[in-house]
Amino acid sequence: MSIETHYRICPLCEATCGLEIKAEGRDVVSIRGDRQDAFSQGFVCPKGVALADLDNDPDRLTTPMIRDDAGWREATWAEAFETIESNWKRIFAEHGKEALGVYLGNPTVHNTPLSMYGVGFLQSMRGAKLFSASSVDQWPKQFISALMFGTGLSVPIPDLDRTDYLVIMGANPLVSNGSLLTAPNIGARLRGIQERGGRIVAMDPRETKTTRVADEHLFIRPGADAYFLFAVVNVLFAEELVSIGELEEHLEGLEDVRELAKLFEPESVAEKCGIGADTIRRIARELAAAKSAAVYARIGTCTQEFGTLASWLPEVIHVLTGNLDKPGGAMFPRGAHGPGNTKGKPGSGKGFRHGRHRSRVSERPEIFGEYPVACLAEEIETEGKGQIRAMLTVAGNPVLSTPNGTRLAAAFDSLEFMVSIDMYLNETTRHANVILPATKVLERCHYDMAFAQFAVRNVARYSPAHFEIEDGFVPEWQIMLTLMGIVNGMGAAPELAMLDGMMISTMIRREGAKETSPIHGRDPAEILSALAPRVGPERIIDFMLRTGPEGEGFGANPEGLTLSKLEDNPHGIDLGPLMPRIPEVLRTSTGKIELAPEPITKDVRRLKDRLGASEEMVLVGRRHLRTCNSWMHNIPAMVPASNRCTLHIHPNDAERLGVKNDELSTVTSRVGSVTIGTEVTEGIMPGVVSIPHGWGHDVESIRMGVAKRHAGVNVNILTDEDAMDAPTGNSVLNGIPVSIAPAGVVAGAEAAAGAVEG
Repeated sequence: MSIETHYRICPLCEATCGLEIKAEGRDVVSIRGDRQDAFSQGFVCPKGVALADLDNDPDRLTTPMIRDDAGWREATWAEAFETIESNWKRIFAEHGKEALGVYLGNPTVHNTPLSMYGVGFLQSMRGAKLFSASSVDQWPKQFISALMFGTGLSVPIPDLDRTDYLVIMGANPLVSNGSLLTAPNIGARLRGIQERGGRIVAMDPRETKTTRVADEHLFIRPGADAYFLFAVVNVLFAEELVSIGELEEHLEGLEDVRELAKLFEPESVAEKCGIGADTIRRIARELAAAKSAAVYARIGTCTQEFGTLASWLPEVIHVLTGNLDKPGGAMFPRGAHGPGNTKGKPGSGKGFRHGRHRSRVSERPEIFGEYPVACLAEEIETEGKGQIRAMLTVAGNPVLSTPNGTRLAAAFDSLEFMVSIDMYLNETTRHANVILPATKVLERCHYDMAFAQFAVRNVARYSPAHFEIEDGFVPEWQIMLTLMGIVNGMGAAPELAMLDGMMISTMIRREGAKETSPIHGRDPAEILSALAPRVGPERIIDFMLRTGPEGEGFGANPEGLTLSKLEDNPHGIDLGPLMPRIPEVLRTSTGKIELAPEPITKDVRRLKDRLGASEEMVLVGRRHLRTCNSWMHNIPAMVPASNRCTLHIHPNDAERLGVKNDELSTVTSRVGSVTIGTEVTEGIMPGVVSIPHGWGHDVESIRMGVAKRHAGVNVNILTDEDAMDAPTGNSVLNGIPVSIAPAGVVAGAEAAAGAVEG
């Protein structure tokens, strides 16, 4: 059998590297970076090389599973869908659709067919309560972007390839490969800054792979990022370093920010931050003096008590230093598939609406149609009208990845019925009554719609399915259509072609109604016919590309993009560097940059009131290049023999608390307690400890053999579901107060009283 070469966008992290895959039949012979890829140019990380191992994992599910009184058993797809239909019909008849909760995990956005048709399912499920991983790690970033610029995906991206000065806060991109920053081979991009005479300042409470290559590493107290950033803004105003330039005519709220910044002089925040006032002033001056500059603030700044303010202030600094929408500063990508900030009338929009509904128990406002996932357990536990009685989890493991996983696991056990779409029987899906298995990565098409909107360069790339779907599997888009039919009373075997046709026809009508659309006024039947013979995800991708900003427009721009054109260019098409987009990109109701939106600035007083220095030990997370949250721990090459799930603690703290290297320590928070191996290291600042995220595979009923042998502990036993960023409800995963003691020694009577052993 001959060896064939396939080209694919890696869907395992946000870097979206191009892969060259050689296969003999269905057997993958080799995977390496695609040197001709228009974006990644041959770079690949260990996760991409292990893609075939993920597809061929012997523990992944190959048939629907049903759990009954005798335990788990294999089932046919027909039986699985009939079981779902009968139970949902009963629950909806008794409690309404609002009794259904839906959780979308991180891998959903890496699966094009699943994410596309998941939207259609959710639109058919009006009344259901939606939760996702977004309220664990990124809501503050999207919230401030929506308020300032008009849409939640209008996130300014550091123009790494042209910047001269980069501040990195709460991020370790050399390990994460970037987050809300799609930048393959980010190491080379960072080196490029230094090679052209630029400077990188990394701020982190830990020494990381990124801080080690930076020109300067500043240890910062967890949760103090907003104080540091506000002090920088204070200096910019006080020393008359503000230089807005051409953006001033597109700006509202400058004076409001000036007044707020007066509350945070460098001397007043230095102790809280752990960074001297002179250093704060120097960084402010360097940002203002640089030819171009950007502040990249990510996970660590989002997942803290003041995540919204710590996400907003970098954009304020970009505006004040003239670096917003400027080459080398923070810029707006333009997705070729036509995201919201490319649609409608340029430079104006409806603005951002949120808080239209509130969660039933703690009355948290919805954002982007979702409720904070930290509210999920209470929505299941608390009786009354609107109580969640059924759950659907899609490609997610919230028991390991969301706050107080012990409580959430117990809540799942109390449900009347639960369905999961997943490749594994894991810590979350073990609570389900039905598991629907996912297809393999190489059996599905892919166009990376989510991360093209956060890319450091405008590109368009498409990967066809390389292998036929194996017998016994149903593609995810058809799973979602079937569930859509079930909730709309069409039975357990609805007509999928009809539902698929309804989805694309709705998209055509909505697009055609926009006066700025290339198909405005066109006959929808004509457009639908022009998309033939494609069906399913490929038809939707083709439609979105053709009506996007680079599209062919169904004849309006014959040289523009179509799916066929991308199929003819398997390495992708480079659409050029990021270009200035203000005012065109704005979709605020005023048509201007809203520099000081009230939902953000009203939290400043709380920030000021919390300025007193804290003496508590606090916990932060960390990650490793070979892991992706919790779902790659079953691949042997991704989990080497040495256990990376350990507690990092500074020698001074270890000596004071009596804990020792290579011995067990007990870490206790308000909500839980874990016992974990200890690493004493000077690579973490005093007063801070660190445990990695995504572990805790020590549950008997899961079927993940490799992960169980490297179980680690679930750090989210320690995270507190009551601790949230006030404006957004985003979970607080960093800066968690904890006590530390040698294993077996009670770590404080008050904390231990509420502990749950991990």
